[in-house]
Amino acid sequence: MTSATALARAESLIRSIPDHPEPGILFRDITPLLADAEGLRVTTEALVEPFAGSFDVIAGIEARGFILAAAAAIVAGTGLVPIRKAGKLPQPAAAVDYALEYGTATIEMHDDLPAGSRILLIDDVLATGGTLAAGRRIVEQLGYTVAGVSVLFEIAGLGGRDFVGDVHTVFSS
Repeated sequence: MTSATALARAESLIRSIPDHPEPGILFRDITPLLADAEGLRVTTEALVEPFAGSFDVIAGIEARGFILAAAAAIVAGTGLVPIRKAGKLPQPAAAVDYALEYGTATIEMHDDLPAGSRILLIDDVLATGGTLAAGRRIVEQLGYTVAGVSVLFEIAGLGGRDFVGDVHTVFSS
């Protein structure tokens, strides 16, 4: 079990950068957290703890979600499946379009997993919920089961949880 003190210290490493990538957006820079071995360890443990034993593989959403999902897969002893932006995978099996808080995008995923695989979906942030909802849709579209959704932090007040459904968050702001 991860201690509250260790998690509070890890949270203090996340910087807020106003007006990036566009005016009005408050960007959460997790680079200092990623550079801190203990901070990275406790946050990745916290991402997977509630789902222990309920998933077969972790899927990470591009781009910062890859980093967290890879670390979480190592902690959990599972593999990693990337969910990438359009055009990045050599043979995508499915694609889903979605709206961002500052534009639109498309994600793609391979279908290399055994039928019925249970996937823990991980991303860095829950804001408006578009990216995570698209991640859920693409996993289900390929016939896999979403065993859970876990994010590093949630930006409260943007309605993402209402759009995505049940989400485990390590931090909220």
